[in-house]
Amino acid sequence: MISLDKVRKLALALPEAKEEPHFEKISFRVSKKIFATVDQENKKIVLKFDRNDQDFFSAASKGSVYPIENKWGQQGWTCVEMKSTDLSLFKDMLAVSYCGVAPKRLMDAARQNLKPSKKP
Repeated sequence: MISLDKVRKLALALPEAKEEPHFEKISFRVSKKIFATVDQENKKIVLKFDRNDQDFFSAASKGSVYPIENKWGQQGWTCVEMKSTDLSLFKDMLAVSYCGVAPKRLMDAARQNLKPSKKP
């Protein structure tokens, strides 16, 4: 399970990312653009992808990641089930969502922050 604390830690480690309320949810933004929202009550995260990334992550997740069922989903907004999504896949998805809205100058730094740590 992906906890809110883990989402917060990963999202805020990204360059210039900020946490702000978004209606009854928590949002993470860069340059005032949302790259993730968290619905704690329903244990869901919503990320923004292009259609190709949305299709890829939906297929890779074995059912725990899927397009939102409305026009927002057709625009790339994608639901992530916190209870059943693999953490390493989530890290990749978060990076892709962030890079989709972040200014170009921040993208390389974001990729560095989300690399897996090397074990000695």
